[in-house]
Amino acid sequence: MIEARKGGIPTWLVEAYLRRKMRSSFRGLWVRGALPESEQGLVVYANHTSFWDGFVLHTLSKLAGWDAYCVMEERNLERYRFLTRIGAFSIQPGKVGSSLAALRYARGLLRRPRSVVFVFPEGEIRPFGELPLRLKGGVEVLARIAGTPCAPLAIRYAFFEHEKPDILLDLGRVEPPGPLETLRARLEERVAELAAVTRLDGFERLLAGRTGVAERWDRVRGLGNGGAA
Repeated sequence: MIEARKGGIPTWLVEAYLRRKMRSSFRGLWVRGALPESEQGLVVYANHTSFWDGFVLHTLSKLAGWDAYCVMEERNLERYRFLTRIGAFSIQPGKVGSSLAALRYARGLLRRPRSVVFVFPEGEIRPFGELPLRLKGGVEVLARIAGTPCAPLAIRYAFFEHEKPDILLDLGRVEPPGPLETLRARLEERVAELAAVTRLDGFERLLAGRTGVAERWDRVRGLGNGGAA
């Protein structure tokens, strides 16, 4: 398996590039739900709707002060090895040996202070809001083997009346490991509630990105407040 290789100048360079890309590509990163501050490990499982998802989770982790890692399919990580510098490690779906190695590796990571392991249990990119979610069992096995709590996270990229899209994150409660059906239900609930959002009331903006032409013009005219949609 391919292990994460965080640290040093390579990690700093990748993170600097991602910060710039995130700020230039989106209007803002908004979160609803409390960010856990526990010193114990945490498994966060999320829906997978975009190429951007891993970068979004890395950005969230930096803002939350987490030591974060993410499971990634090995054939993709082989192509984008630089992602190991921000915590990606590999698994080969369908191969027992690879799965066991990844589980053991993740369990070791989750013993570190403020560690978080992100999992996309659908195993593929799917359109946002398409239910039911087709979760695979690895997330349940990982949580049970590691003995760590879990939290569902819904991710949505939304255009409201603005030129740039907003990133919306809805983080559910942290709870003990449970059966796959329970994990699925919890994530589907977060996705459904996030799909119904039409305004950013109740969200906290953790990262401000680039405003559009209309917002900048409104500020010149003294009409803009730079706040929620």
